[in-house]
Amino acid sequence: MSVIKAVGIDLAKLVFSIHAIDEHDKCKFRKTVKRNNLLAEIAKLPPCIIGMEACSGAHYWAREFTKLGHDVRIMASKFVIPYRQNEKNDANDAEAICEAATRPKTRFVSIKSEEQQAVLCLHRIRQGAIKDRTARINRLRGLLAEFGIIMPKGRYPAQKAIYEILEDAQNNLPFLARELLNDLWLNIKTLNEEILKYDRKLYALAKQMKDAKRLMSIPGIGEITATAVVATVNDAKHFNSSRSFAAWIGLVPRQYSTGGKAHLGRISKRGEKHIRTSLIHGARAVIANCKNKTDRTSMWVKDLVERRGFKRATVALAAKNARLIWALLHSEKEYQADYVK
Repeated sequence: MSVIKAVGIDLAKLVFSIHAIDEHDKCKFRKTVKRNNLLAEIAKLPPCIIGMEACSGAHYWAREFTKLGHDVRIMASKFVIPYRQNEKNDANDAEAICEAATRPKTRFVSIKSEEQQAVLCLHRIRQGAIKDRTARINRLRGLLAEFGIIMPKGRYPAQKAIYEILEDAQNNLPFLARELLNDLWLNIKTLNEEILKYDRKLYALAKQMKDAKRLMSIPGIGEITATAVVATVNDAKHFNSSRSFAAWIGLVPRQYSTGGKAHLGRISKRGEKHIRTSLIHGARAVIANCKNKTDRTSMWVKDLVERRGFKRATVALAAKNARLIWALLHSEKEYQADYVK
């Protein structure tokens, strides 16, 4: 009797499609299972490869299937699409997932623990609050412009000017508009307090994470970046090199090479956007404060700014920090800063 080699599961909210193959890559069975019966159905199977797309709930199911002794592999949907035959439906998706999970060149996502997902929840909620605050400031800016009142650029100058504008009785702002805009300003202040609360939680978490404390010794890496990296990266050894890690973040040049000619463009901006953004913000802070410093990194950055400009130097430093992060996580060593005497 043939043994089941791999199973592909098309995840959903209520109904899941399952496709199983044997050691000869022939279809063993395909079926549809309801959510409350999925674990029981997988428990009946002998230990095998289980493939799933990276989506909502994938890490939860991966943890549960791992407890049953299966080799669980999560992959991005872009690696599944080339293996889908015929039209797109749940059964064909499950078959494609099963095929992709057994291919040697497919790149898989490391399974996150519940603690890691909890930290990422904090990051996502904080990101949402920042996005809402920016949207409200822009809304306030646009509405005031309708009455001929222009707010200064930047979040801090704008928030400082809002109070003065609302208190100014000589700007001919109608009472109804003043009342509504004041409500909007109160919402912005509430979001400021909410974001500050999340920041304090991240600062406290960073002190408790051993790896995060080591990463924070790198210039330009703060609590937000360090906790995001530790919560996202299970094991740095999943990346073959520091360049692979930087490419995963999206900090390597985009390539279009043909005929033996290499064409390199701007950074790819593929992969983990939150970590990439945090690294670039941290690099900006380092460059802004390196004028009077004589350490090797500062000297290198200042020379790069002169030759290539501020923005390119910022991205270069962010890419360098990404490689340093991989090196520290891979080697489990401490960061050693070199100073020019």
